[in-house]
Amino acid sequence: MVLNNERFFSLHIEVNDEDFKPVLKEEQKQLVQMRTNVSYWKDAWRRLKGNRIAMISLIVIIAVIIFAFIGPLFSPYTYDMQNRGDESLFPCTEYPFGTDQFGRDLLVRTMIGARISLIIGIGASFLVLVIGSVYGAISGLFGGKVDSIMMRICELIYSVPDILIIILLQITLKDPLIALANAGKLGPLQKLGPGILAIFIVYALLYWVGMARIIRGQVLQLKEMEFISAARALGADNKRLIFKHLLPNCTGQIVVTAMLQIPSAIFTEAFLSFLGLGVSMPMASLGSLASEALNGLSSYPYKLIFPALTISIIILAFNLFGDGLRDALDPMMKK
Repeated sequence: MVLNNERFFSLHIEVNDEDFKPVLKEEQKQLVQMRTNVSYWKDAWRRLKGNRIAMISLIVIIAVIIFAFIGPLFSPYTYDMQNRGDESLFPCTEYPFGTDQFGRDLLVRTMIGARISLIIGIGASFLVLVIGSVYGAISGLFGGKVDSIMMRICELIYSVPDILIIILLQITLKDPLIALANAGKLGPLQKLGPGILAIFIVYALLYWVGMARIIRGQVLQLKEMEFISAARALGADNKRLIFKHLLPNCTGQIVVTAMLQIPSAIFTEAFLSFLGLGVSMPMASLGSLASEALNGLSSYPYKLIFPALTISIIILAFNLFGDGLRDALDPMMKK
């Protein structure tokens, strides 16, 4: 191969000493854009803030919490106060949501109903989180026959009808709770009744299975990684592996699953209260308010509109925020 000397030497570039001068700070900022290191949670929060629907849902959730827990403090009425002469009033200045057939302020009763829904949703979700994550981590870590037996138990629990268990528990617990209430040993639970306690028991017994399966799948992947082998080599026992290494690395899945469990628990409570199996009267629940409104629906539609709208907003906000949180905590969504 013969090179053309003229063409070859025409590519020659002259280099001077001025080409090796230090770059000024202004020029360095323009040429090199350094990306700051951020933590996993800061990066997730950045992605969550970029999701407008999730942020609007978060604002709605905060507004509902203020409405449910702080709103009743500014009302001159209580949820069980009967105002004689003000029965079945349409929404007005004094009663923005109107009154029921006993003259009770529906605004305050809706606030208390939203409070009950939030307490049950968050409490039941916490039970699912604790039981399901620990059970799934144990099953995935031990593997083998232990994992097989524990998963067969989960499949057995899946076949149990939850509504039937709630009804049976309510009937079973009714007399003992009445005896404890008469003795003054129930405290705040006395106003809620056996139906709410039955819901919590059923969630602790049945609803953690989905969480357990998710955490088990994550642990099966994590336990084969090098940092788990290193922890075992340093003498870490199974308890430390679960609570110090495995579950912290499943935080994203745990948070998302628990968040999406809240609207499910809220809907279950509203459904059972609608059937008369939830809170005991005169305690207000969104489901019981909707059930009471059916008797005079054609004449007083506002009695159904406000509690139904409230529970719809709560469930929709939690679902949309849970979806946004799932996208924010998913490493595959990272740009």
